Amino acid sequence: MNKPSVPGQKTWYQINPPVFFGSTLFIVLFIGMVLVAPDSFDALTAYIKNWITSSAGWFYILSVAFFLIFVVVLALSSFGRLKLGPDHSKPDYSYGSWYAMLFTAGMGIGLMFFGVAEPVMHFADPPVGDPTTLNAARQAMRITFFHWGLHAWAIYAVVALSLAYFAYRHRLPLQIRSALYPLIGNRIYGPIGHAVDIFAVLGTIFGVATSLGFGVTQVNAGFNYLFGLPQNTTVQISLIVIITAIATLSVGAGLDKGVKRLSELNMVLAVVLMLFVLIAGPTIFLLQTFVQNTGNYLSNLFSMTFNLYAYEESSWIGGWTLFYWGWWIAWSPFVGMFIARVSRGRTVREFILGMLLIPTGFTFMWMTFFGDTAIFLILKQHAVALITDVQADQSVALFKFFEYLPFSSISSLIATILVVMFFVTSADSGSLVVDMLTSGKQQGTPLWQRVFWAVLQGVIAAVLLLAGGLTALQSATIASALPFAVVMLLMCWGLFVAMRLDVLKKESIQDARITPRAGVHAPRSWQQRLHLIMHRPNSLAEVTAFMHDTVKPALLEVAEEFRRQSIEASVIEKSPEHIWLQVGHQEESDFYYSIRVRQHQPPAFMTQAQQQAIPAMYYRAEVHLQEGGQDYDIMDWTKEDIIQDLIDQYERHLHFLNVVR
Repeated sequence: MNKPSVPGQKTWYQINPPVFFGSTLFIVLFIGMVLVAPDSFDALTAYIKNWITSSAGWFYILSVAFFLIFVVVLALSSFGRLKLGPDHSKPDYSYGSWYAMLFTAGMGIGLMFFGVAEPVMHFADPPVGDPTTLNAARQAMRITFFHWGLHAWAIYAVVALSLAYFAYRHRLPLQIRSALYPLIGNRIYGPIGHAVDIFAVLGTIFGVATSLGFGVTQVNAGFNYLFGLPQNTTVQISLIVIITAIATLSVGAGLDKGVKRLSELNMVLAVVLMLFVLIAGPTIFLLQTFVQNTGNYLSNLFSMTFNLYAYEESSWIGGWTLFYWGWWIAWSPFVGMFIARVSRGRTVREFILGMLLIPTGFTFMWMTFFGDTAIFLILKQHAVALITDVQADQSVALFKFFEYLPFSSISSLIATILVVMFFVTSADSGSLVVDMLTSGKQQGTPLWQRVFWAVLQGVIAAVLLLAGGLTALQSATIASALPFAVVMLLMCWGLFVAMRLDVLKKESIQDARITPRAGVHAPRSWQQRLHLIMHRPNSLAEVTAFMHDTVKPALLEVAEEFRRQSIEASVIEKSPEHIWLQVGHQEESDFYYSIRVRQHQPPAFMTQAQQQAIPAMYYRAEVHLQEGGQDYDIMDWTKEDIIQDLIDQYERHLHFLNVVR
């Protein structure tokens, strides 16, 4: 499945022209339509939203249900043992950094905006039943958990898993199109692939713009509460300009220095704010409701998943569930690309369980602590004005909520800073992702390209706010997500086909029958065999000499025999520490037998005396196949030993080709 990414044409720009210019053209036409004919745009988006709600809502519901089932099955099946990368790869980031980055990319601004607003809105206006009752309170939290729970992260996981799997295990470009390789082959580099990536760019741009729109209205509300800054569109657009400018600085710093550090700081501030609400609010009640809300969510998960409120004939689902599913789908190229970028080296099972459980658990705590505290204030302390404030303007919900807690000015200031930082993180992460999609490169692109997309995201958010505020944002999100939902279903199909093939290959290699070794080996005494096992050379020169004097002649001898039998074979020496034999099979997968010198620490099971007798580090000559490292050392093997091992691995490879033919 190997295919090089799109090369850069000049030093000052690195773009894939069809995707870059196609996406830009669509976005410019969209901005022009909104500015020239805002009323027509508003009518069009409202019509599309109503049509999707009434005629295609079932497709959204069914698709999202399938995504959740699909990723859970992958995690629990034998596919879960596969790695997002070669078999020997290790994760690039620690668990803490990984969780922080995927969480802030996936949910940040939304939690700040809806943490209080959504539970209160459902409590005051439930889809079924009487408002402001105990049953309405339970239903409000169950619905909130449903919208922010496993389904959202399953959508992200589908895209992120597909991208990481094909990029790091099959060395395809880190682009949406790569997930379709098992279905259409090299045509992913043609018009079909360009169209898929354009859909992904548009979904990312509109998804991020929606989040930025929510974020800027809340920042405006925070500044109004703290400093008396007016709440209007002019101020909000000014804030977009200022915060987008800040985001470009983070974009220039790159992933490790910019996004990673901001994400970790966001996570710390979010935890501090959440613990403050837990301590300042009704602590015991919140702990109780967290347990009860989680159980209520899990016990009703199946029925909620497929509930379209068809019998109630309510428009409620279009403004809530379908909006969220559309928002998550529209955001999935952005979040998926970003999470894939930081998830190399993890197993499929580790990746899926980490994505589904850790952020969901944190989100449930956040929604419980903020939402149930607000409901407690309304039910027990008669803070009915909070309902009125939230219904009048959702962006002020968090700050009106803090008025009922101590240190309201400090907590509101921290919340405003956190929203700004989430805003910056979303903007710079989004621009990095869109730059990858439109350039075909993971890194090394000029700074102006990332700044271009960061600015364009801010422009889209500003234009949508001018066109109709949050209603326009919601309508545009639901509409832009529909075509990409179809692409995601195809991604699931392609991912299943590729994983099934990889698992089949691993199992066939393990189960293959190996013919008896030819030739007579020179006998070794048990003392010589024990020395071979325990020998750990600390000299790189010793191992490279072994590579040159024994490994290379063995591979050359086998390659010559392959060529004598009219089979294409070559020996490639990348360095004194890395040499491999490649055997071509035309349309089938080539065979690779590679030896790499790797440095290791002594095993932990060695006694103290043994550890003192050997150096802090030693070297191994390890066998690698196309799938990655095989975790065994051939140092001090004879040439005949190496040849026989190579033939064993080649016979397993032929067995795999016969199985899948």
